[in-house]
Amino acid sequence: MSFSARLFAVLLLAVPFGGTAAAEPDTAALFEHELGRLHSSEVVNLQERYQGHPLLVINTASHCGYTDQFGGLEVLYQQYRDQGLKVVGFPSHDFNQEADDEAETARVCFENFGVSFDMFKPIGVRGENAHPIFQELARQSAEPRWNFYKYVVDRDGRVVANFPSQAGPETADLRRAIESIL
Repeated sequence: MSFSARLFAVLLLAVPFGGTAAAEPDTAALFEHELGRLHSSEVVNLQERYQGHPLLVINTASHCGYTDQFGGLEVLYQQYRDQGLKVVGFPSHDFNQEADDEAETARVCFENFGVSFDMFKPIGVRGENAHPIFQELARQSAEPRWNFYKYVVDRDGRVVANFPSQAGPETADLRRAIESIL
């Protein structure tokens, strides 16, 4: 089977039934926001920083069985950042496993796991309280089912694949999806 055929099969499996990787992106919903960086006074214009870049977007939590994925996500970021990949983490308390204190969240990310990719202040990622970014990701693919749900987004703002929490950063399918957008 050719690489293209294998990649297509991987992408079909990565997008759950009911979701679609072919939805036209609403780039305003994804990028026309300014958000505060985690435990910082810096505010980031998402359009300036991310539009036109390949992205890996993750909803995170500091006290979850998958929290150790921060280390692997940092490895992915280091491996692919020179090829343009931006890794973006959004802490959320939607699954009741985020620290109540932003300083604690920052300590877990930056000190415990050495995260150097962008992490933002906690936001909602599911249902009515979901930030417009996650509403758009869900519209194009699927709503996060748990912490560390991963979205691979191409340079046009289109979700090309999404992966559940148990698909760790070392997963070959995730790496192939990332490589397909670089």
